[in-house]
Amino acid sequence: MTDQVTSAMASRDMAPAGRPSALRVLRDQRRALVVAMAMVVATYWVIGQLGEWVLAACVGAGIALGLANHLVTEYWLLRVITSGERPSRNKMIVSTVVRLFVLTVAAVGIAAAVWPDGVGLLLGLAIFRLVALVMTGLPLLKELKKP
Repeated sequence: MTDQVTSAMASRDMAPAGRPSALRVLRDQRRALVVAMAMVVATYWVIGQLGEWVLAACVGAGIALGLANHLVTEYWLLRVITSGERPSRNKMIVSTVVRLFVLTVAAVGIAAAVWPDGVGLLLGLAIFRLVALVMTGLPLLKELKKP
């Protein structure tokens, strides 16, 4: 599967030039930023109308944590791609585990601090992850279907 992804990226001339930067990641992930903002606005609009402002803030914070995780992952991938090195499996595993551990500790800590509304944070995190997965997977599937 990795070879298919690599060949799909090479076929579209997606080899990034220059140095990786946070600004470049933000520019490349405009769609994810817009979707996250729309989800936060919708959360406040729907849940806020019910008078559950703390729950709405927790769901919004979960979406923000999910977006932060997405952007950090994209930045790491951009750094790896622009460096030209092929990361080892262990390096990739360690990077992912550390990032997810920090995310989990932050999410569970915040959720426990504002319990029971804090469960909204976990819900927002899960919803954003699902949306980001779909947004990332659909273009890949389209690319793999091309002859």
